Amino acid sequence: MAHAQVEEEAKKEKIITPPELIEMAITKGCRGISWTYNEPTIWLEYLKEGAEIAKAKGLLTNVVTNGYITAEALDYLGPFLDSFRMDLKGFKKETYAQIAHIDDFTPVLNSAERAKVKWRMHVEIITNVIPGVNDDEEELKNIAWWIKDTLGKETPWHLTRFYPHYQLAHLSPTRLEVLEKGRKIGLEVGLVFVYLGNVPGHEGENTYCPKCHSLLIRRWHLAILENNLCQNKCKICGFTLPGRF
Repeated sequence: MAHAQVEEEAKKEKIITPPELIEMAITKGCRGISWTYNEPTIWLEYLKEGAEIAKAKGLLTNVVTNGYITAEALDYLGPFLDSFRMDLKGFKKETYAQIAHIDDFTPVLNSAERAKVKWRMHVEIITNVIPGVNDDEEELKNIAWWIKDTLGKETPWHLTRFYPHYQLAHLSPTRLEVLEKGRKIGLEVGLVFVYLGNVPGHEGENTYCPKCHSLLIRRWHLAILENNLCQNKCKICGFTLPGRF
């Protein structure tokens, strides 16, 4: 009986080809498309074909990735991607060995730099702050300095709140004060845009003008409650923000 149910469910599945995917995005009025869950580099050829079609149709393209990709594979995608949102899980070999089961995370760092420097992508870095794993001040400070020195001070850094699940269900959610300390570290190092994630309503979700400090975008989780940008410019002082808005 169980086998019959599996077969029946399989019959309902539909493969969406890259051309069909892009047409769906256009039909729905999307300005762009993002490839994420599961890790997009697993289906590299599908991603590349879809991104190439999307760019030809005038759509923006984004990839959400762990950054563990060879230079050759990144160059295969490079001409067709506008932005590169990369998870940086920590800044120690021990952290990456525990979380990602790899001994050397240098390729991850190299990917972000290559996306930024060679392919001129808009790069953003996300760190899911996990209690007892990557939440010590030294590790967070090393991430912040690397972002500033390698990718530039205007590179957004998102510190997201961890929630216990699956193999890490025994841990506690990240304490808010730890996230706030991480944001303070990033700002003190000199990063301009340091955000907090998974904390709806916190001021760390918002975007502020680096020049006049006016509130530019007020957010509640995924919703935009207030937008004080004129395209990419602050309505108050005219400062131009990096990225696409």
